[in-house]
Amino acid sequence: MISESIKELLIIAASSALISNVVLSQFYGLCPFLGVSKQLKTANGMGLAVIFVITLASLVSGLIYNFVLDKLGIGYLKTIVFILVIAALVQFVEMFLKKYSPGLYESLGVFLPLITTNCAVLGTALTNVQEKYTILQGVVNGFATAGGFWISICILAGIREKIKYNDIPKPFRGMPIVLITAGLMAIAFCGFSGLL
Repeated sequence: MISESIKELLIIAASSALISNVVLSQFYGLCPFLGVSKQLKTANGMGLAVIFVITLASLVSGLIYNFVLDKLGIGYLKTIVFILVIAALVQFVEMFLKKYSPGLYESLGVFLPLITTNCAVLGTALTNVQEKYTILQGVVNGFATAGGFWISICILAGIREKIKYNDIPKPFRGMPIVLITAGLMAIAFCGFSGLL
């Protein structure tokens, strides 16, 4: 038998990744979702960077909120503190990619620093506080949320790589067909709502 705590973590993970997908249900993180999804390789790199940042931001922001801000009664500063934590983590990811994966660093371009202002990262940290998740639950929520982002951006990138060879009517070429595709993906992900 699966214990209640593991079952609760699995429900949080499935809900965050599929049912309440950060991009397709909550519409957070649309800038990198639409901007970096032209090639699967780049989308995969962005997805992995977002997984790292959101998971680590969930852990660090949870620790800071529970053991510093809440204890001192200054929880109202959470947004400012979380933004600082996220900015520091993104700088770390940027330095790491620049040193160990210059090709991916160049292909991500301006979208890598945009992870700092990606509302999905801050939204996840704030959701963890709002839902009163424990630190473990917050980390699972962060990882699953980022995993949902990664799944979404990779699916869109795969579709975009295929549709660029199709004969699309002129008014729908470029971003219009991408937005239509993203809308159809959002409708498809609504099918997961009956999962739990």
